[in-house]
Amino acid sequence: MTQIHISSQFDSGAIDVVSVADPRDIQVAIRKDNAADFAQWFHFALHGAAHVPVTIRFMNASACAYPSGWEGYQVVASHDRQHWFRIDTQFDGQVMTARLTPETQCVYLAYFEPYSYEQHLDLLGSVSASPHVLQERLGATLDGRDMTLLRITDAAGDTAQALRKKVWLIARQHPGETMAEWFVEGFLERLLDPDDSVSRVLLQRCVFYVVPHMNPDGAVRGNLRTNAVGANLNREWAAPTMERSPEVFLVRQKMRDVGVDLCLDAHGDEGLPYNFVVGSEGNPGYTERQAGLESDFKAAWMASCPDFQDAHNYGRSEPGKANPTLATNWVAQQFGCLALTIEMPFKDNADHPDAVTGWSGERSKKLGASILQPLLAVF
Repeated sequence: MTQIHISSQFDSGAIDVVSVADPRDIQVAIRKDNAADFAQWFHFALHGAAHVPVTIRFMNASACAYPSGWEGYQVVASHDRQHWFRIDTQFDGQVMTARLTPETQCVYLAYFEPYSYEQHLDLLGSVSASPHVLQERLGATLDGRDMTLLRITDAAGDTAQALRKKVWLIARQHPGETMAEWFVEGFLERLLDPDDSVSRVLLQRCVFYVVPHMNPDGAVRGNLRTNAVGANLNREWAAPTMERSPEVFLVRQKMRDVGVDLCLDAHGDEGLPYNFVVGSEGNPGYTERQAGLESDFKAAWMASCPDFQDAHNYGRSEPGKANPTLATNWVAQQFGCLALTIEMPFKDNADHPDAVTGWSGERSKKLGASILQPLLAVF
């Protein structure tokens, strides 16, 4: 038998190897973010175990950032990095154990279906070929990567565009929440589909500002929640700096320049096996108008997409108790608009489970495409 080896020196790779001596008891530890104590994301390759039953034990699962996230969770695996499937996984409250029999000499395992930096660049390149898309470089991350904005609307004149609604979609403030960029990909594909009547009307009524990847440094480094210096970007919106959180600083500056009429921030949730949204009702400036728009948006999404629901969520914040450092709270307070955080599961959608894939990149894309329907309803 070929000697078993584990590698993670690739884009978003992250794991610490404890022991690979026995294929029936491979031991690993989930690595913390490079400059913070968040540990939950993992992504690695297992070599040399083709047709050999293997047992992989994640020894520090109970000490991770969200240990309750392992309950009911299944590891994702792929032999070709294109098709991902769930494998047998249990969590006993201390150690998470995953089992599979690889079909090939190299199998990849991850917390969720990855979305690589190369995929991100390919996405930018493909959508920027559309005449409706203008790609803009806002600046650089701390590791020198581009912060890219996509401005999308139809070909009407500047005067008409000035009267249009400004719709923002940002994703992957938390880099390990890869479902968020899959969501954006699905959204962009439908928005730029010339045969889709919903997208055609929206492009006539709105200007879209899309940041597909808020945290490329953290993603490449294999982090769950933070950037290169350990900043949790979704706790930086009250007072970002170019030294600590340029990703937020640059996007917030652009928002102030062009305005915001509606903002969506795509995320993933470790614990809840549902798709849901979080509003800004805890803001001191929350209005009846914002409440009505939120209600209309959720009702329209539920009516058009069974994968979205509003029964299982974080609950409502008390008035005046909102965290002002969160993106959607800051945006809603600053612009008096509807701002929603979209949460998707790392596990599965319990309302519509899929035993093979669980919640997946492809299902995230479909959800992203479905968001156009409630946008049309509120505009």
